[in-house]
Amino acid sequence: MINTLLICGGGGSEHQVSLRTADFIEDQLAKADDIALKRVEMDSSGCLTDKQGRVYHIFYDRKIRDENDNAWDVDYVIPAIHGYPGETGDLQSQLEMFGIPYFGSAPEASKTCFNKIKTKMWLSALGIDNTPYLFLHSLEEKELEKAHAALEKWEAIFVKASNQGSSVGCFKVTRKEELAAAIEKAFTLSPYVLIEKALVARELEVAVYTFEEELIATLPGEVRAPSDTFYTYKEKYAAASRAETFIEAEGLNEEQLAWIHEVSVRAFKALKLKDLSRIDFFLTEQGELYLNEVNTFPGMTPKSMFPKMMENHGHNFAEYLTGLIRTAVPEKNGKPQ
Repeated sequence: MINTLLICGGGGSEHQVSLRTADFIEDQLAKADDIALKRVEMDSSGCLTDKQGRVYHIFYDRKIRDENDNAWDVDYVIPAIHGYPGETGDLQSQLEMFGIPYFGSAPEASKTCFNKIKTKMWLSALGIDNTPYLFLHSLEEKELEKAHAALEKWEAIFVKASNQGSSVGCFKVTRKEELAAAIEKAFTLSPYVLIEKALVARELEVAVYTFEEELIATLPGEVRAPSDTFYTYKEKYAAASRAETFIEAEGLNEEQLAWIHEVSVRAFKALKLKDLSRIDFFLTEQGELYLNEVNTFPGMTPKSMFPKMMENHGHNFAEYLTGLIRTAVPEKNGKPQ
């Protein structure tokens, strides 16, 4: 058996969504008779608790142990944590030190893509068009003046905490009276704040993943938020969300589809991503295309686009994930023991 540790939660702002992603993954792996899955929930202090309430810690000998020194061998880890420490590379760094293979990107790629400012710098260096922006490093007057100038120039902006996911710490600002408060809130969540031009645009998403050693980029799907809001955390995950999702975006021409596909693959390779990502784009009314965001561990809730786009492409998620696990632990050969 391949002992697979599913770690979820994290204790941060995306804790509950991480649990829902873990529910999906647990369900997908339920029928794999060669994979023994143990699910643990991480709190903000890093403690791991199983469904029976036993507390565990990971050790260098690739085992987890509870407080009574009962041990469980760990062959593979699925870090199903959105936000810190799962998407930030911190948990992956620990797993690297312990020599335990895991699902998803390595620490450096995770850190880069979780930081919105770093991501945009990388994209610009790669020659990939992304939304016009600037960033602030403090609440000093000169920094605030930059934000006010951007609002005056662009008329509508997004203020974003640079190190948050799922639209946490994201505020749309159209009036100068609202700007200072939005920036102050964003700085409570991150040491840097991104100021980004607000575009009137369609929001497109592409699932990019490795399937049987082939890199796949699906056709773009589309998310349509209500006209009176943007794709907020609430619109992404709440049961009462009014956002609409379409597994295949309609009305894109061949040139647009080709650019999205080429850029998705180029970004995945150049940023050294592994296993999976969801890459998001904006398409403006003028036909301009921008890469908006690179997500190294996309949500996998009933509303999430990544697994739906994969299935639409013809790949079964359970087969995909079990294949990755078996490849990562070849000594177990994927066979019951």
